[in-house]
Amino acid sequence: MSDVSSTTKNAASGIVAPEVRDLDVLAESLAGWLGNKMPAAENIRIVNLSYPLGAGMSHETILFDALWGEGGSEQRKGMVVRIKPMRHLVYQDDMFEQQFKLMQLMRDSGHVRVAEPLWFDSDPELLGAPFFIMEKVAGRVAVSYPPYSQEGWLVDTPPAQRRKLWTDAVTQLAAIQKVPVADAGFLNLPGEFSENFDQEVDRWRRYLDWVDPDGQAALLRKGFDRLLAARPDNRPEGLVWGDARLGNMMIGDDHKVAVVMDWEQPSLGGALHDLGWWLCSDRTQTETRGIPTLDGMGSRDETIALWSEVSGKSAADIDWYEAFAMFKMECLGIRMVALRDMPMAPGHVPGRQLAAYLDR
Repeated sequence: MSDVSSTTKNAASGIVAPEVRDLDVLAESLAGWLGNKMPAAENIRIVNLSYPLGAGMSHETILFDALWGEGGSEQRKGMVVRIKPMRHLVYQDDMFEQQFKLMQLMRDSGHVRVAEPLWFDSDPELLGAPFFIMEKVAGRVAVSYPPYSQEGWLVDTPPAQRRKLWTDAVTQLAAIQKVPVADAGFLNLPGEFSENFDQEVDRWRRYLDWVDPDGQAALLRKGFDRLLAARPDNRPEGLVWGDARLGNMMIGDDHKVAVVMDWEQPSLGGALHDLGWWLCSDRTQTETRGIPTLDGMGSRDETIALWSEVSGKSAADIDWYEAFAMFKMECLGIRMVALRDMPMAPGHVPGRQLAAYLDR
């Protein structure tokens, strides 16, 4: 089994994974394991192992290249191993195997571009936890820190190419809703619900109790109650990606989405949850920081219109879903502070941003 250490020892390197292990030991382990998966392969070598920097807090994710001989020629394939977190959990629901199945479903549907899921191993013996391997895809990511609208490659991209990127990104977001809910029954969450919409609401009720067991986040809880009392009339069926934002899309050299990534918290909770999260996330990268939207990147209204056109679903009551996304983000903020073992920022009160949004 590979040696595993806490992320706190690796913060200076830019690695933020929940665990960090000896990559030389991992290379040897993966080479032997791949030999069983690829019986025709000879002399398998694992090289170029690395953690993606500045991302990956929820899962340990390691990039690598596999080299081998087969049929008299040398083969090479970029791969990624994603390992189930066993501690330092960002989320309380275990959806590890479900994310692999969902990636398979999305790829098979032909609607959504995802990295090819290759193998899943539920046995924790090799790496200390279940894991899966998928293909490695080349591209760039619009990072959140620093904000991608303020600095980085997206700022340097010409407006016409940004427009192409934005259009394809929102189209891919909407294309998720072309995959039938009936094909994803494996995403059902524990409990009995009169409709799938309630699965997502219940998940975040449980999450709030998990991150705030003593009920200290009174303002945030009040905001959640206000959201429940204002339940939207428009609750279209649909899959929930879970972390729907530009930063979770790999962008290719053609300024189109190469793959949609990070499916660790999906559900059947309804199509508009992802659109609400996307709009809320985009606002945190621009408006709330006083940063103007980059030329070529669509406005809120344009995003809603394009998403509705491609998905074929109404975005009525989207304000409620944006507010619910803000509630989720504030819950996650509590958890991230706890994981980093840091005090809450002076003057920060969980729920204040949500309250301000609801009181507009």
